[in-house]
Amino acid sequence: MSEPLLAFDEGATAKLNEMREAGRFDGSALRVSVEEEGASFHYRIEVVERDSRAEADALAECDGIPVYIDPASWPNLAGATLQYVDSLSGGGFRFENPNKPRLLSDPLAARVQAILDEEINPGVAAHGGRIALMNVEDGRVFVKFGGGCQGCGQADVTLKEGVVATLTRQIPEIREVVDATDHSSGENPYY
Repeated sequence: MSEPLLAFDEGATAKLNEMREAGRFDGSALRVSVEEEGASFHYRIEVVERDSRAEADALAECDGIPVYIDPASWPNLAGATLQYVDSLSGGGFRFENPNKPRLLSDPLAARVQAILDEEINPGVAAHGGRIALMNVEDGRVFVKFGGGCQGCGQADVTLKEGVVATLTRQIPEIREVVDATDHSSGENPYY
């Protein structure tokens, strides 16, 4: 690897140094991984024992703090930057990632995701929810409800009157929208 697999912005570097000064990295390292689920990446950052590095793990460093990255995550993290961002609801790490999930290479999936991002998810976010694109196959769109929408008694209404109506109006080649959510496992539905 000629350039680092993962870069760190000033905010992430400062926060990690703050954690080190508080003793969080005494004998420890950071492990970063990413999994692809539908049209989304799900990132995981955890403090691990320094001796937990597997032989195949890549090693990145942030001001001397070791960061382990498993081989399955390499393709989806190449060129990404770990950032630390302060917001009204608190601060947190996030990734600026030039890579995209494979599903978004499908033009229909990319159009569906754009509508979810721009029109549907801002409305359901007001209720603490989100809708994720899981797959597109033969004119069928598979979505998954999360947050306040998972397990909500109004999820069926949101699906039919919001998601299905909006997607099929704007993308006529969609034959069906399928809810692939396990609503019985919702923890914090909005009522």
